[in-house]
Amino acid sequence: MKYLLVLNINPDVLAALTEEEQQAIFSGHEKFMALTQESGEFHSTAALAEPAKTAVVKVRDGVPAVTDGPFLESKEFLAGYYLIDVASRERAYELAAMIPDASIEGLGVEVREVVHEVGL
Repeated sequence: MKYLLVLNINPDVLAALTEEEQQAIFSGHEKFMALTQESGEFHSTAALAEPAKTAVVKVRDGVPAVTDGPFLESKEFLAGYYLIDVASRERAYELAAMIPDASIEGLGVEVREVVHEVGL
């Protein structure tokens, strides 16, 4: 069973952390990737640019329009994900709890089952 572990980031929460705490997050992600690669549960991961570097494309009456920034105003934004392939939902929860973001007040890890895929 594949699950997407979604990482939503709030820049204000990260800014309130010490340099040491921020570094612990990065090293925790490295450990998480190593663990899931070793166990064979790792599928892929991606980190995404912050909203200031994004655009929204909308087509109205056949004409595309591109605007800067995220679709909705929000303090949190999608920063990245891990795609894992595990034996059960419980294992997905167990792995999500190992991601450093899960233990930081104001952050968390969203666990979503993949119900359809093509080319993964």
